[in-house]
Amino acid sequence: MDRPPGWSIRRKLAISYAALLVVAGSLLLAVVLLFLLRYVPADAISVPVHVPGRRDGSPELFIPGRGDLWRAFWPKAAVAMAGLLLFGLIGGWWLAGRMLSPLDRVTEATRQAARGSLSHRINLPGKRDELRELADAFDAMLARIETQVDEQRRFAANASHELRTPLAITQSLLDVAEQDPGLDAEQLVERLQAVNARAIALTEALLTLSRAEQRAFTSEEVDLSLLAEESAETLLPLAEKHHIAIEFSGQAAAAVGSKALLGQLVLNLLHNGIVHNHEGGGVRVSTLSDQHGSTLVIENTGDLLTPEKVATFAEPFQRGDERAHTDQAGVGLGLAIAASIVKAHDGALSLAARPDGGMVARVRFGRSPE
Repeated sequence: MDRPPGWSIRRKLAISYAALLVVAGSLLLAVVLLFLLRYVPADAISVPVHVPGRRDGSPELFIPGRGDLWRAFWPKAAVAMAGLLLFGLIGGWWLAGRMLSPLDRVTEATRQAARGSLSHRINLPGKRDELRELADAFDAMLARIETQVDEQRRFAANASHELRTPLAITQSLLDVAEQDPGLDAEQLVERLQAVNARAIALTEALLTLSRAEQRAFTSEEVDLSLLAEESAETLLPLAEKHHIAIEFSGQAAAAVGSKALLGQLVLNLLHNGIVHNHEGGGVRVSTLSDQHGSTLVIENTGDLLTPEKVATFAEPFQRGDERAHTDQAGVGLGLAIAASIVKAHDGALSLAARPDGGMVARVRFGRSPE
């Protein structure tokens, strides 16, 4: 926004300090003067002073009137007011500069952020006050923005790559069909449908991930145990197809947030436990609640995993292993969406490898304030 130039805050504060000092001094002098004038006669008088032993030529005591006192007082008061004004301006300018000096660092950091440099931090020293709280909040905001920008850049690069793949496959299939008029049309349609279904699934996953990151939802209290039962029923045909047993145990565990997103969270974790498993394996789902919050635990069997590999699973487009069932392998966003949903609900998601193979996903939500 283009604004006309104006006075700096330092100048305004200096003038305000000086004005306040002059007004206070004027009031003080006025009060003193008024109290003195109450006991002074209106006109000057001379009172003879009796000196013992003298009959004439006795001295007289001169008592000034109000006008005499005023004529003697106001030049000194004017000089005092001028001194107070000068002292207020100089002292106010110095004090304002000292008090506002942290704002210069905040302004410089803001300008650097506007130029695209998000790595700069104010790091204002000293004890906590309003300006230092502002600087700390600004540093925290810059750190969060920098993290989000880095994540978005990385995610956009991965997403563009993943979306380009089904489009390239579709184009290749169409080119082959154009060059080979005798190609089986039914087979071509089947392949195109598979590629299109994958592109649709990827797009829907990206929308869900964006919705979770933006916290665009209405909160309500939901029961994680009920969501776990619903997800188990939904994925039961997939589990039976690959001979994977689903065990459920636990108690009612309340969490506050979006029922749809929390349901997607449980579904993604359970789906991940099924597809990244081996024939005849199992998935154990449990919920628990205590005075501090609620916990959801999904544990599945599978291949041996290293902690380094598990640490990358919540990144977008990361897939667990090569043994994932190809018909339900997903698009590599399941755990990334789960992590974003947990973060949007101020929870904590931890992934850990099981010693005998497979993985344990643990989600913790704190109890909401009453």
